[in-house]
Amino acid sequence: MDFVIVLGALLFLMLVAYRGYSVILFAPIAALGAVFLTDPSMVAPMFSSVFMEKMVGFVKLYFPVFLLGAVFGKVIELSGFSKSIVSSVIDLVGRQRAMLSIVIVCALLTYGGVSLFVVVFAVYPFAAEMFKQGAIPKRLIPGTIALGAFTFTMDALPGTPQIQNIIPTTFFKTTTWAAPWLGTIGGVFILIVGLLYLNRCRKQAAAAGEGYGSSLLNEPEAVNMEKLVHPLIAISPLVIVGVMNKVFTSFIPQFYGKTYPITLAGSTKTINTDITSLVAIWAVEAALLIGILTVLAFAFRAVREKFAEGSKAAVGGALLASMNTASEYGFGAVIAGLPGFIAISDALKAIPNPLINEAISVSTLAGVTGSASGGMSIALAAMADTFVQNAHAAGIPLEVFHRVAAMASGGMDTLPHNGAVITLLAVTGLTHRQAYKNIIVITLIKTLAVFVIIAVYYMTGIV
Repeated sequence: MDFVIVLGALLFLMLVAYRGYSVILFAPIAALGAVFLTDPSMVAPMFSSVFMEKMVGFVKLYFPVFLLGAVFGKVIELSGFSKSIVSSVIDLVGRQRAMLSIVIVCALLTYGGVSLFVVVFAVYPFAAEMFKQGAIPKRLIPGTIALGAFTFTMDALPGTPQIQNIIPTTFFKTTTWAAPWLGTIGGVFILIVGLLYLNRCRKQAAAAGEGYGSSLLNEPEAVNMEKLVHPLIAISPLVIVGVMNKVFTSFIPQFYGKTYPITLAGSTKTINTDITSLVAIWAVEAALLIGILTVLAFAFRAVREKFAEGSKAAVGGALLASMNTASEYGFGAVIAGLPGFIAISDALKAIPNPLINEAISVSTLAGVTGSASGGMSIALAAMADTFVQNAHAAGIPLEVFHRVAAMASGGMDTLPHNGAVITLLAVTGLTHRQAYKNIIVITLIKTLAVFVIIAVYYMTGIV
């Protein structure tokens, strides 16, 4: 019965997320409903001492990352830099290679620190125009954008400042550059296999005489290519974010050491800050801040005119995204404290290989919640100590566990109720029936890549 209660809470949260209800509202309802069915007297204590503690702790750690990432993406958009980057890549790669061009553009923007959601809005008008000119079915646009923005640059490539690559750092005391070779190998695998699949779909459509399509929804206006910022200037903030992220990752521990004591004025109590668990977060925050200042230095006038409204939208988006994930984090902590979760943990422990155990655990919970960051947060909040013990027992570097967790979170999370999938389809004016098949295939390729890097690690020992 305890197992059924936990499973019911997970399925309930998945259902309400799929139907578009707020996870912020229903995550505590699902969690506390499970507590009530287990022991009604525990509801209030679990809410205050577990759910709220974990939710607030997540916001304390990660909200600045969400906020700075959203503002950075917004100023990149307002400055016209994103339009210049897209146009330049298309000119460089060639309009006849529409799919490759869009994948590269999405990859550059996301690896440079721009939010996945911002990338969808920025790239779609160009993708629609190129696919129309190349007589490529519009239904392939979501899969193409998903390959470029939701896969290898989100959590596979080392150093990516996306939240999916940051969350594991606090559990494993690693940095965003963890397991660079494995991450790169996984990223290359996803890119090559994903492009082969999309090109196969394009050729099949051409052989069947299928064109771009007609009577379509949300068709964008023609893109205005006049007065674009020079591409080197446009891409410089993205490069600076990547470089400074690496610089600060090395500099911060050298400057502060492993811990940093603070004694407040008028107090004799010393507050010790654990620097090792915060290096990755501070490095990304500092890099994004410098990236924002770089955009303002080059395009202050263009940004200033719309910054008031644009910054409000960015802050609102950051609040919503961080609170959604924080609520799922609190949900995971409550569920992990129930007897029914022991049965799930024991079942997962039956998987003897520690890396495969981690990959399946994280991917399963990401799929159930429909969120890469949320599912990974639930899994790591509940099982990180076990993963660390397994790593030490098997002699596997925690960097490998970091990379496997990050990549596994971005696999099966893209089930139909995933927020990014719903947004992508809404922006492109397509339905799940029309375009979801290609998204899920890209997801399966992404999931397969996790087991590829696990196999590479065991065969070569490379990290």
